Amino acid sequence: MVNKSILDSIFEPALVKEMQESGKIRSFKEGDVIIDYGKYIRMMPLILSGTIKVLRMDENGKEILLYYLSSNESCSMAYSCCVEAKKSEIKAIAEDDVELLAIPHDKLDEWLCKYSSWKNYIMRSFNERFLELLKSIETIAFHKLDERLISYLKEKQRLSGSSIIKASHYLIADELATSRVVISRLLKQLENDKKIILYRNEIKLMSGFKNN
Repeated sequence: MVNKSILDSIFEPALVKEMQESGKIRSFKEGDVIIDYGKYIRMMPLILSGTIKVLRMDENGKEILLYYLSSNESCSMAYSCCVEAKKSEIKAIAEDDVELLAIPHDKLDEWLCKYSSWKNYIMRSFNERFLELLKSIETIAFHKLDERLISYLKEKQRLSGSSIIKASHYLIADELATSRVVISRLLKQLENDKKIILYRNEIKLMSGFKNN
């Protein structure tokens, strides 16, 4: 059964009722692949709790982080693939334990015509993801890697609500499309500046980190 209170603030009662009847609750553990490259997507995930990271792979097999999704958000790319019956061009991975509502693909267009709150939600989701992609492009094109790393850590802190960031140097390097050696060097400099403390696969952000 869907937790109705999570959806009531976004959608009208009749739509929430249909979501309860048509949608399926699915749970994923940290690290689980929710959507994978080259697979047909038969459902659109609406996140109830937890965080999902969305990645894209280039022609050389290098992955880069596109954006994160958290509670009450959904993946516009998954929506597009569902509607157009296309294979996925992204990978979605559970950043922590995730619970989502899997909405069947045959309901997506039907609800667009039937419910104004669904249309508004979808349009807002596309707009938010578009702005996040623009931000990612701007960051890669115009910001230095140390600035991108700081932004990355701040976003991790915002999503988790914790000053302890659980991530290896390899993972950060992959998501920022650079090498582990470079990331380790930049993190060590932040530690020398007393902005962070490095542990094995964990980074503690100190109070002075907020001033970056």
